Amino acid sequence: MKTIAIIPARAGSKRLPNKNIMHLGNIPLLAHSIIFAKQHNFISEVYVSTDSKEIKKIAIQYGAKVIDRPENISGDFEPTVSALKHVLEDMEQVDNVILLQPTNPLRPENLLNEAFEIFNQENYDSLFTVSRNFQKLGKILDNKFKPFNYEIGQRSQDLEPLFFENGLLYITKAKLILDDVIISENAFPLEVNHIFANVDIDTNEDFEYAKYLLNKFEQK
Repeated sequence: MKTIAIIPARAGSKRLPNKNIMHLGNIPLLAHSIIFAKQHNFISEVYVSTDSKEIKKIAIQYGAKVIDRPENISGDFEPTVSALKHVLEDMEQVDNVILLQPTNPLRPENLLNEAFEIFNQENYDSLFTVSRNFQKLGKILDNKFKPFNYEIGQRSQDLEPLFFENGLLYITKAKLILDDVIISENAFPLEVNHIFANVDIDTNEDFEYAKYLLNKFEQK
């Protein structure tokens, strides 16, 4: 069983330009996911898919292999699965793909070991991480707030459990990705209620929060 990790890292980012090469701690944002992947011996190779020469240089520096992403699948609206599929198309005998997004640089230390063990033991075709949401959500319709997951006056602790896709990691059979699927209908949602699940860097505020958490946990 051959398992590879793929980290898609485009150059373009409108809300936080060049975020994948910004330094979080003492290393580029991208490097956190490369280092995390390389700590697991069941991952045969770590690949970075990119359209950027600077990202390519950083990826090679930290021990990843680089797949040059063509312009036609590098746009703002191109789905992530396009990059993953492009990496796989010229490879042979890849069974599993672990997707690590560079914008989720902080992950619990044993998360991937736990996730991969569940994925293999239960023979799932895909797995992704989720976290419990404790907010009172609603919609605004005709300038009126309509509660979605609660009734006015209901206590937060009594809410029906809802979960969000936190982006920490995804594990998928390679054959699914070749059919343009990352999360299948039968995907296992692995619940992760760790503070790192709240970090998904898209803005400068997100980046500052990640810096705060990194400093906090490094000091322990």
